[in-house]
Amino acid sequence: MSTLHTVNKSPFERGSMATAFGHVLEGDAVLTIEDGVYGVRKGGTFAKTIAEALARCEVYALGPDLAARGMKPEDLAEGVKVVGYDGFVDLAASHARVCAWL
Repeated sequence: MSTLHTVNKSPFERGSMATAFGHVLEGDAVLTIEDGVYGVRKGGTFAKTIAEALARCEVYALGPDLAARGMKPEDLAEGVKVVGYDGFVDLAASHARVCAWL
């Protein structure tokens, strides 16, 4: 049973991103939304964590939230994929459960 982990808080505000990556299992996915997209920046604090997590899960950022914060897909750590709202729905539907890390 796979899980979609959503992270909506900046890792500089709360520890939810670290907690989410600590609970990721093989086949899970992590979707950063809202201020959570700051955590998947290229060369950021979580770049190493993301690189290690990509061996067992997919990592995504919500495109409209990137744009709202003046970020572009090329600003993201290698391996992070951008999805729109339709992709968010597809991810939620394709995983057995969704865990929102607040």
